[in-house]
Amino acid sequence: MDAQKTARFMESIWDSAIIPALRDYIRIPNKSPAFEPGWEKAGHMEKAVHLFEAWAGEKLKSLPGARLDVIRAAGRTPLILIEVPGNAEGTILMYGHLDKQPEMKGWSDGAGPWEPVIKDGKLYGRGGADDGYAMFASLAALLALKDQNLAHGRVVILIEASEESGSPDLPFYVDHLASRIGTPDLVVCLDSGCGNYEQLWLTTSLRGNLIGNLTVKVLTEGVHSGAASGIVPSSFRIARQLLSRIEDEETGAMNLQPLFVDIPPERIEQARAAAKILGDTVWKEMPFDGGTRPMGSDNVELILNRSWRPQLAVTGMDGYPMPENGGNVLLPYSTLKLSLRLPPSCDGEAARAAVKKALEQNPPYHAEVTFDGPPADNGWNAPKLSPWLAKALEKASHDAFGKPVAFIGEGGSIPFMAMLGAKFPHTQFVVTGVLGPHSNAHGPNEFLHIGFAKKLSACIASILADHGMRAH
Repeated sequence: MDAQKTARFMESIWDSAIIPALRDYIRIPNKSPAFEPGWEKAGHMEKAVHLFEAWAGEKLKSLPGARLDVIRAAGRTPLILIEVPGNAEGTILMYGHLDKQPEMKGWSDGAGPWEPVIKDGKLYGRGGADDGYAMFASLAALLALKDQNLAHGRVVILIEASEESGSPDLPFYVDHLASRIGTPDLVVCLDSGCGNYEQLWLTTSLRGNLIGNLTVKVLTEGVHSGAASGIVPSSFRIARQLLSRIEDEETGAMNLQPLFVDIPPERIEQARAAAKILGDTVWKEMPFDGGTRPMGSDNVELILNRSWRPQLAVTGMDGYPMPENGGNVLLPYSTLKLSLRLPPSCDGEAARAAVKKALEQNPPYHAEVTFDGPPADNGWNAPKLSPWLAKALEKASHDAFGKPVAFIGEGGSIPFMAMLGAKFPHTQFVVTGVLGPHSNAHGPNEFLHIGFAKKLSACIASILADHGMRAH
């Protein structure tokens, strides 16, 4: 593959076609069903699907035999299925999603979740980087091969609309479309991250996710704090005690043994290599306030903390008024929404059972305590790279960036990867993405680094070309 020609092609298609489409997409507030229960009536998801369908439909005219279908099952989010015939052996499954996280507060002046802004080579707005660009980049890679008359395997592109809700609809569609998907020997997922914007990064693992609400009830109704405090225990204090059963409040380390796994030696070595490349960027990419410091000074350990060790975050609370409305009342209950990130090879449901038991058994003061939530999502640990893919990754990174490929475990979750890993144990995976330093997916000021996205698209094209040539 002519790397310079590919680079010029990506510059052209991104500037002329992809960025304008992503700007239109950012303007659509198509929040995932978990954050927009009335998504069908609101119509935003359908509008986003129509945008993707129209753009892809036009581009697929250049790929003979290509087919696009929007699959709509009753009560489920829609799914875009694109099939592109191949002229080489093998099947490639490419994945992305078009649903979005909610708005969040704190966007910079002049920016906002639904208003696309380009500044300093970055496209700001909700969903552009996570993960709206994936379909456009995938098709751009195929079109780049077409431009150079290069062979590729059969390609199936799946764009779902419930990933940010844990992909509840995707297993149904994968089973329903099994005969059309086939058995891929390569999966390309563009919904992950990168350690910097200077080389290709391959995601080696993803953590699982366990979400649930911890509720502590002590009263049937609120009581004047002057009369009740000292007699009625605080529901918040009890909740704080219960959290200490699974997390050390001084260090932030989890202390529930069933949540831990043995970290594979090769992942430790890759963490060391990533820490050497990134240095203090490992923690300096975070928007720390004031003099706040990270949870440790060893960058290797910080990488392992975010990729192979369980961690707890309290992401929401109920039972409390806003500060300006907080009267002198001892509140009847506290509900804390807990998000536990689980090691890639930890069994999610076993972890859920252990957490539930630890939080609910023998509660202080015999308070009423419950921990409930949806089934846990398992993590994913990538299989060993085939020799052809290892060479292809190295070549793609050098051609596009002039630097070697790098490897890192990500702290987030992509439920589809765990499902595919179990379903296709002999399949190779390229999991990567544009979510690098300060890109702030799920938070305010999410951005897509345009220059990096162009080079990443070129890398994917190169890998697809090498996949087509691997038998030779």
